[in-house]
Amino acid sequence: MRRKTLDMLATAGGGMLTIVLIVAGSLGLWAYNWSNTNVHNQLAEQKITFPPAAAFKNAKVGTEITPSMIPSVSQYAGQQLLTGSQAEVYADDFIAVHLQEIGGGLTYSQLSAKAMALPKGTPAYTAAEAQVQTVFQGTTLRGLLLEAYGFSKFGQIALVGAIVAFVLAGIMLVLTLFGVWHFSRTPQDVEFPKSLHHEEKVPAGV
Repeated sequence: MRRKTLDMLATAGGGMLTIVLIVAGSLGLWAYNWSNTNVHNQLAEQKITFPPAAAFKNAKVGTEITPSMIPSVSQYAGQQLLTGSQAEVYADDFIAVHLQEIGGGLTYSQLSAKAMALPKGTPAYTAAEAQVQTVFQGTTLRGLLLEAYGFSKFGQIALVGAIVAFVLAGIMLVLTLFGVWHFSRTPQDVEFPKSLHHEEKVPAGV
């Protein structure tokens, strides 16, 4: 095979790979923007706002703000919940804490089973049903917020993938341009690989 032909094939392959990587990076950026936009819009519709900064100064167990919330929840004090990171904190460090207190560590299904075992119409049943409904609503909201957080993580992964694709595309572009330069300087008659054998002269009379 001629060296010029090999250079042409390698250069064409590098150019195609560069285009593929650019397309992959563009799709990754689109996925990132789509995920962020949808998460933001969905959370904005909920109109959830973190407790004000003043509320964290009187944190007590059993109240709206507990000491465990200060390290994480307080960083978003007074802000509207609009991002995946905020959704995770609100779901796991705010709602989950209150669900634990309200349900005594029991899940919605466990509390519901206990309520159903009580005689209907009794004060105990009414109180248990109210507890079940509160835990159900809190659990549902927490699940929705964590789903939004999950989508935001997918968006972040897409962004990282896009950056990697663009970096690789840049490297391949440089190599492809180098291939074009080498192709233009390679003579038409150069073979690749060159023969490693050479004719041995056989002494006369042998």
